[in-house]
Amino acid sequence: MVLLLDKTPDLSATSAPLVMGRPTLAGLDRARLKVALAAAGVPEKQLRMRVNQLWSWMYVRGVTSFDAMTDVAKDVRRDLAAAYSLDRPEIVAEQVSVDGTRKWLLRLQKLGHEARAPEVEAVYIPESDRGTLCISSQVGCTLNCSFCHTGTQRLVRNLEVHEIVGQILVARDRIGDWPGATPPGDGRLLPVTDRKITNIVLMGMGEPLYNFDNVRDAVEVAADGEALSVSKRRITLSTSGVVPEIARWGTESGSMLAISLHATRNDLRDVLVPINRKYPIADLMAACRTYPGVSNARRITFEYVMLKGVNDSLADAKSLVQLLKGIPAKINLIPFNPWPGTQYECSEWEQIERFAEVVNRAGYASPVRTPRGRDILAACGQLKSESVKLRASERPGADAAAHPAPSES
Repeated sequence: MVLLLDKTPDLSATSAPLVMGRPTLAGLDRARLKVALAAAGVPEKQLRMRVNQLWSWMYVRGVTSFDAMTDVAKDVRRDLAAAYSLDRPEIVAEQVSVDGTRKWLLRLQKLGHEARAPEVEAVYIPESDRGTLCISSQVGCTLNCSFCHTGTQRLVRNLEVHEIVGQILVARDRIGDWPGATPPGDGRLLPVTDRKITNIVLMGMGEPLYNFDNVRDAVEVAADGEALSVSKRRITLSTSGVVPEIARWGTESGSMLAISLHATRNDLRDVLVPINRKYPIADLMAACRTYPGVSNARRITFEYVMLKGVNDSLADAKSLVQLLKGIPAKINLIPFNPWPGTQYECSEWEQIERFAEVVNRAGYASPVRTPRGRDILAACGQLKSESVKLRASERPGADAAAHPAPSES
């Protein structure tokens, strides 16, 4: 088999940024994997078979070496290993909370234009009957939500498909979530279920709808029944309110939807979630009411962080109920998780309970999210990597970015 090693293979169906070193196949969707194998010299008539073989080895069995792919011819394995790797994002640091929550600081492969490899964070939250993995979609964020630690880190770039899926692969490696794998330690703080990652939430660093295509394609890999096999009913995308993309997401992906709401008045939400200045609450609610597939069986989750003296009055609770009237919804009340330098405090627990009672009486499920991983800054709104912001000219596609930062005017 002839390898095209005189140039870096193009790993997307159209174009891809230059990757320093051997690019990885781990995390690619089927279309990109097919392109990669063709670039490595796999004959056209073998492509479908080879894609299916690698797909199973990478996403069902989680192998990290081409040598483990015993039903792939040795010469093919040799040639693939010469051109590619099966590397995941590198774990720079792993922290384990007293409650079993795990946070990973992950270093990505450096792209050709980057002075240094960027980093993101992912968090795994175990419970007795489930395990939720929170993954990132961007390095940094453009939204500048005032209560969110991630918002203090400027946007570096969007994550590629394989970098989003790679976070799932790393987590499954670390907690022993592959067939026959051994969980770390004694497994006391892991779910008793066969699958340790049962739910995936796009609630980490970044606004996923500003990286729409890559996030959509990554979700397809996660949900593929012949790949990672996580039902779309157990995959939730959280958006701060990129209104024009909400209906498109429901049509093209069909995962569950969460709205990072946090206020019921435009003047307050303009401060807490500045994208509200571009897409105000009325527009956001209209998009939610018409979200494809929304029903009592597929409710939208509204996230509401509880900030002492800011948005936690009983009048705020009544306004929230009125705002969501007619929308099949669940309301997640999130005790504010403090971070260094924040101006906000968490609402008193008694006030959170009184707020929840108002919402419950109106007929909405309103669980209060138990803070997890606070001791390692892994809780909601606390993620922030140490990546350095790249100059705009150094970003991939800087002159034609997938989505510009939202207007602040």
